[in-house]
Amino acid sequence: MDSLCAASDEELLEIEEVGPKVLASLRAFFADPANVARIERLRAAGVSMTSDTWVPPGEREEAQLPLAGRTVVLTGTLSRLTRKEATARLEALGARVSGSVSAKTDLVIAGEAAGSKLEKARSLGVEVLDEAGLEELLADSSAL
Repeated sequence: MDSLCAASDEELLEIEEVGPKVLASLRAFFADPANVARIERLRAAGVSMTSDTWVPPGEREEAQLPLAGRTVVLTGTLSRLTRKEATARLEALGARVSGSVSAKTDLVIAGEAAGSKLEKARSLGVEVLDEAGLEELLADSSAL
């Protein structure tokens, strides 16, 4: 909690899915004396204000996984893997699998009957792979 409160705007904007609106909300939350008092009451009651999973961006080590830091979106129907299996395999390689396409999306995997997400990816110039491309990506990455 202390790291989050003390983080610079630049550090907060490096966090996945934190943009200007979320940043403004975070700043407003921590500027409100009532919220600060609530946090202190929780701390006094023994609530842990630390997490082993969040590390400020300036303190992160670069991950060695082949898809680390890349955001991938699955769209359409995959015939050889379930969506859950594809997500698990991509995440095991370090990818963050998202449900929506944005300018921060690095890769879209388009199965059969892909619709608006595929169109949005193309309009944004996001790299698109079909299911065969996904299998190739998973095979090549697993060999690393």
